Amino acid sequence: MGNPFKIILSTIATLVLLLIAAACILPFVIDPNDFKPEIAAAVKDKTGRDLILDGELKLSLFPWIGISTGKMELSNAPGFEDPAFATLEQSNVKVRLLPLLSKKIEVNRIVLKGLVLNLAKNEQGIGNWDDLSGSGKIPPAPTGDIGKQDEQPIPTVALATFAIGGMAIENARINWNDRQTGKHIEITDLNLNADKFTFDKPAGLAVSLIAVDSQSQITQAVKLNTELSVNQQLDIFALRGTDLQVTTSGESVPGKALTTALTVADIALDLTKQTAKISGLQLQSGDVTLLAELTGTAIKDKPSFQGPVSIAAFSPAKVMQQLAIALPARQDANALSKLAINFDLTATAESADLQNLLLSLDDTQVNGSVGIQDFALPAIVFDLHTDALDLDRYLPPADKASKPIANPAIVLAVGANALPVETLRKLNAAGTVSMGKLKANGLLMQDIHLKLNAKNGIINTQQSVNRFYRGSYSGNLTMNTHDDKPTLAVNEKIDHVQLEPLLKDYLGEARMSGIVNASTQLQGQGNKTNELKSSLNGRLSFLVKDSVIKGFNLQQIIDSGKALIKGSALPTDPKNDQTLFSDMSGTATITNGIIQNNDLVAKSSKLQVDGKGSVNLNSEALDYKIDAKLLNADATAGEPEQIKGAAAIHIAGTFSKPSYSIDIASLLTDKNKAKIDKLINKIDKKLGPGVGDLLKNFLKRESR
Repeated sequence: MGNPFKIILSTIATLVLLLIAAACILPFVIDPNDFKPEIAAAVKDKTGRDLILDGELKLSLFPWIGISTGKMELSNAPGFEDPAFATLEQSNVKVRLLPLLSKKIEVNRIVLKGLVLNLAKNEQGIGNWDDLSGSGKIPPAPTGDIGKQDEQPIPTVALATFAIGGMAIENARINWNDRQTGKHIEITDLNLNADKFTFDKPAGLAVSLIAVDSQSQITQAVKLNTELSVNQQLDIFALRGTDLQVTTSGESVPGKALTTALTVADIALDLTKQTAKISGLQLQSGDVTLLAELTGTAIKDKPSFQGPVSIAAFSPAKVMQQLAIALPARQDANALSKLAINFDLTATAESADLQNLLLSLDDTQVNGSVGIQDFALPAIVFDLHTDALDLDRYLPPADKASKPIANPAIVLAVGANALPVETLRKLNAAGTVSMGKLKANGLLMQDIHLKLNAKNGIINTQQSVNRFYRGSYSGNLTMNTHDDKPTLAVNEKIDHVQLEPLLKDYLGEARMSGIVNASTQLQGQGNKTNELKSSLNGRLSFLVKDSVIKGFNLQQIIDSGKALIKGSALPTDPKNDQTLFSDMSGTATITNGIIQNNDLVAKSSKLQVDGKGSVNLNSEALDYKIDAKLLNADATAGEPEQIKGAAAIHIAGTFSKPSYSIDIASLLTDKNKAKIDKLINKIDKKLGPGVGDLLKNFLKRESR
């Protein structure tokens, strides 16, 4: 008997020689084009589609087992417009023969040229690929007794090596047509180039394409370059040096074109541990650059990403110009010149949480936290602190002479009403905002606190200013958005506020000074500022101590009226064009935006004033009448006030331009009134009735 080892070697050598001989001979003996009908029939049996092989099939067996094709076409599913589901001009796929004997798969470069893929959905949302996804036949389950040998698991054969020499897709086109949504996208010039691929080793990948949305007439040019590596178990992926650029163009795109670039140094994905790590992420669009370092956990079950995110400093004004967005009118042309944001992000599929938030807007610093707890029904929570904000820098230039009177709560309400009612109804937010300093409409405020709670269409705010012109302000607002026109209720109070500096900052001049305490309770309804003011109802009360009203000398007005009666010279004292009151108080009701006051009382050592009238909040028109009395001495326990003179005065005009007129008849003494009555009676007898009334009206003289 011969040596068994030699026999085995001889047998293997013989088999290898036979395989090599077959690989060299078969391509000349077997013509794959003869099997086109069988190939088409097999495809028809498996998919129900027609496969048309127009091009020549070429077969190779050694040293590569492979096939190259010419033009081929796969028919579309029934009921779809395009006759072809896919067409291909040319393809080439080869696998090295000898490594297969040692469980090694080495694929030569795969090339697909001229691929056209027509993807579509009909009106019912059915895709023309749905029938292909379940085309494989499932073998029937075994019945009867199963032997012990059948209970053993079928052993799997692990590949020793899997390598692809590269892949190229050249000049491909994909058409996407969704009849259900009317969306039509055409992807052209699709090119893919992948380097040689081996497990656990990086392979270069480059993709480029052009996508056109016929509905929006937007074109996007996409370029991607990266290095991809995958382990043999296909559960660990890594990307290095990823560079994605997207250029969007179209008539509706600001500047007709906008380029966005995304670069990532490293992306590591581990499906077994359900972790991901993204390092060196940079997203840039125009002058805006976002930087991030993110870590992901439970990426298959409940993905969550955490890490620092920052937006580098940029000019919002410049970006708005680049995006063709009209810049708002601002009092300061340098406003909106710098914005930078930093925060620690925790994000899931349902929520986002921004901690350690630091926002810099020009000279203002904001820090705190913001969270969105539910994207489906956004629940926003926030806690923010601002050092100092000059809001006037960002507001349009205002005419101080025509500034409307507005309290902080009304300003909040008007700001909220600028949003659509439907947005307000859906608002679900709770949080606090505090400010060190705030300037708004010229008013200076310090140590400000705002608390907001909005849910189910009801918005509640509580606001306070602990340092407000040497006094304080507090208030709360409730807005109900369930009706078409939101309704609101306001309660406010100010304590020991200095009027003179407040009016000087607000209007540029102060015609009144003193220390004021006041409170208001208001209700209103409307979508616009004018509607809101016109619908206001409620009440207010006020008390002003040690007040001085400039440009209004009540005693001089009375003295001027007396001088007119006597025919003497009018008194003038420009240095003392003011009226002093030790106390001024009153209450008022507000009905449909009209303030009605019937109990004005003002006192000083020489004057006592009682008044009543109305103020229109929309037109700011004044209609006020006061009765003024000049006193010789204050009242005592035993004696009443000694009245030196009295006058009735009418105040009209507006807040910014008031006018004063005096009823001269009210200045006449009883003796003079008796003489005038006798004179009027004589005139009526001689000239006829009615002439005396003209004389009475003449006695009412206006002084401005």
